[in-house]
Amino acid sequence: MPDDARHSAIDKSRLPSRHVTVGPERAPHRAFLYSMGLTAEQIAQPLVGVATTWNEAAPCNIALSRQAQAAKKGVAATGGTPREFTTITVTDGIAMGHAGMKASLISREVIADSVELTMRGHCYDALVGLAGCDKSLPGLMMAMLRLNVPSVFMYGGSILPGRFKGKDVTIGDVFEGVGAHSIGKLSDEELHELECAACPSAGSCGGLFTANTMACVSEAIGLALPGSAGAPAPYDSRDAYAEASGQAVMNLLRHNIRPRDIVTRKAIENAAMVIAAAGGSTNGGLHLPALANEVGIAFDLHDFGEISKRTPLIGDLKPAGRYVMKDLHDIGGVPVLMKALLDGGYLHRDCLTVTGRTIAENLQDVVFPKDQDVVRPTSAPLAPTGGLMVLKGNLAPQGAIVKVAQMQSSRFTGTALCFDREEDAFAAVEARHYKDGDVIVIRYEGPRGGPGMREMLSTTAALYGQGVGERVALITDGRFSGATHGFSIGHVGPEAAVGGPIALLRDGDRITIDAARGTIDVALSDADLAERRRAWTPRPTDYQSGTLWKYAQTVGDAEKGAVTHPGARAETHTYADI
Repeated sequence: MPDDARHSAIDKSRLPSRHVTVGPERAPHRAFLYSMGLTAEQIAQPLVGVATTWNEAAPCNIALSRQAQAAKKGVAATGGTPREFTTITVTDGIAMGHAGMKASLISREVIADSVELTMRGHCYDALVGLAGCDKSLPGLMMAMLRLNVPSVFMYGGSILPGRFKGKDVTIGDVFEGVGAHSIGKLSDEELHELECAACPSAGSCGGLFTANTMACVSEAIGLALPGSAGAPAPYDSRDAYAEASGQAVMNLLRHNIRPRDIVTRKAIENAAMVIAAAGGSTNGGLHLPALANEVGIAFDLHDFGEISKRTPLIGDLKPAGRYVMKDLHDIGGVPVLMKALLDGGYLHRDCLTVTGRTIAENLQDVVFPKDQDVVRPTSAPLAPTGGLMVLKGNLAPQGAIVKVAQMQSSRFTGTALCFDREEDAFAAVEARHYKDGDVIVIRYEGPRGGPGMREMLSTTAALYGQGVGERVALITDGRFSGATHGFSIGHVGPEAAVGGPIALLRDGDRITIDAARGTIDVALSDADLAERRRAWTPRPTDYQSGTLWKYAQTVGDAEKGAVTHPGARAETHTYADI
C-alpha cells in the first residue's frame, strides 16, 4: 500500500464522524470534544476508536492499556484523532471450574456488541482493537467485521513461560497439578511452588491455547500486522507493533480498505489451515464460523473439519507438543508457520491483508529457519492431517470436535458415565469414582443449556494429572479449553437442552469414538433413540433472568459458531456507510 499520502488530509464527507463534527448543527457535539482538550484541527480529522479489553482481572489484559497509548501515537502521527475506550473481558483461567465459566463465551458477544455500540454512538471512522483473552480476540474481530470500517487488530501478547523442576511450565501444568495432587503425586508444597512459578509475567496463557490460537488467526486472516502476534506481552517490541498498527489503520482509511475486503472465504480457510497446522484450540472451530457469520459467508464446523483433514500438523506446540508461544516467536513467529504452509502449497496466496499487500507479498522475504524444531516443513510433518478432527455420528448429528494433535491412539470405545453438570463430573473425578474405559458425559452445558457453553479444563486436566488421560474419554455439549488434549470431545450437537442424543444417554451405554474416521456413535438404534426421546423432558436452568437468560433465548447451535444474530446475510446496511 503506498503511504506517500499518509499525512494528507482525509475528506470526511463520507465518513461516519461527519455526523458529529461537521456543520453548524453539530456545534453541541463539538463542544463536548473541545471540553476534552481536542483542537479544531483534531476534530476535523478522522476519529479513530482505539478499543481494548484492559482490566485488572488477569495477566492477559494488564498490558493492554500501555499498548493502547502506543497505538494512539501511531494514529495521531498519521493524521487521525484517536479516541480510546475499553470493554469487558471474562478471563477463562479464573472463570474455570465453577459457575463463572458460564459468562465466558457470552462475553464474546458482549464485547462485539459493546464495541459496535460505542463506534455507532460516537461515529468513529476506523478502529484499532487490542485484546488478550480467549473470547476478547474473536469478539473484537467480530466487531470489526460487523462495523466494516477500516480496522487493525493487535494481540496483547503471551505470558512468559514459568520454570518448575527444571522445565518450562504454563497454567495448563497447574490445572494438571491439581489432579496429580489429588492422588498424592504432588505435595502441598510442590503444588504451591508450581502455582507461584507458572505465570511469571503479564500476558495470555503461554501455550497454544485459545488466546494464542486466535492470535495466530489474526495474522492468518489478514486483520493484524505480520509478526504482531508473537512477542510476549512484556517485550517493548509490542509497543512498536501497536504504534505501527495505529499508522496502518490510517493507511487503510486513506485507501478505503475495509475488513470485508480482507476477510473473504479464502482468508477464513487460511486461518483454519493455520489452526490445524499448529495444533491449535478446538475453540477455533467455534470462533471462525462466528467470524464468517459477520461477513455473511457460509462456513461451519464441518468446513473447518474438512480443512483440518487436508492440512498437515507441523507445529510442536503445547499442550500436545513441547513448545510455547515464546518459542515460536523466537524462531520468527506466526510468519514462519505461514511460510511453511505457503511453500508447501497450502495457503491461498492472493488474500489481501491490513498491510495493503497480499499474504504472499507479506511472506516473500521470510526465510524458513532450519536450525529449529518448533515448526516443521510440510514435507516432514508431525502428522499428515491437522491437529483437530470434527466428528459426526448418531451421538452428534451436528458434529463435535476433538484435538488429535500427537494423540497416542485415534480410537476409543467405552461405557457412558453421565453427569448433568460439570461440578458433579469434577467431584467424581477428584474422588476417582470412575474406571478405565469410562466415557464421562457432561451434558446440559451447551450454549442454551448451560447457559454459556462452559469449558471443562478443570476436569480434563485433573484426569491427566491422575495419569489416566488416555484411558478415560470425555464428551460434552459444552467446550474444552485450548489447554485440553486427548480424548476430550466438545461441541456435541444438538445439545442436551434441545433433546439432542447426548441428553438420551444412560450410564453403561457403549460409545465409540474414532478420530481417524471422524465418527462418534452410541450403540443404540434409531428406534432406541426415538423411544428415549419420547420419554425425555426439557431441563430448566437456574438462570431465568439477566444476561445468561437473554443469551439462552438468542444463541444458536455450536455447529454454526453459537452466534446470537443473523449476521451480514440479513443486513440492509453496514455501519461504515451511514
